[in-house]
Amino acid sequence: MMIKRLSLFLALFVLSVSAVAQEPSIVGTWALTGADKLLPNGTRVPDYGPNPHGLVIFTADGYYSLQIYRAERLKFSSGDKFKGTLEEYQDASLSMSTGFGRYSVDPVKHTITFHTDRSSVPNRDDTTVVRNYELKGDEISWRVTARQDGSIPITTIRRVK
Repeated sequence: MMIKRLSLFLALFVLSVSAVAQEPSIVGTWALTGADKLLPNGTRVPDYGPNPHGLVIFTADGYYSLQIYRAERLKFSSGDKFKGTLEEYQDASLSMSTGFGRYSVDPVKHTITFHTDRSSVPNRDDTTVVRNYELKGDEISWRVTARQDGSIPITTIRRVK
């Protein structure tokens, strides 16, 4: 009888300690609140212009979908995306960052691993990247690997309630 009580106490203790040690889940819908870049001189500036738009969805079964758009985007003057100008195609490409795939979180290391299936940048298709994240209440931010110009993109999202 004593062994059963001790086993029950130990099981409850382990469950309560692991529940306290876990970070809140990132599962859910998150709205973009910032798409900035950190310049080599330490200045933080908007990367997608003022008031970028975006959404990130993390599902309970390990899928993600991410969209970031500049607020002000060129319209196709022809009204047809198949008849755009070089400038319109370039703006359409550079004014967004999208992707979807699978993800996993390591709350101890504070990392999110993105296994990208498809992206608006074809070079990112079928790749895996690990991002260090910071979770403060209902806000998550992570930094992307530095670009060739030395700037570091920073994505910030807030949980949609």
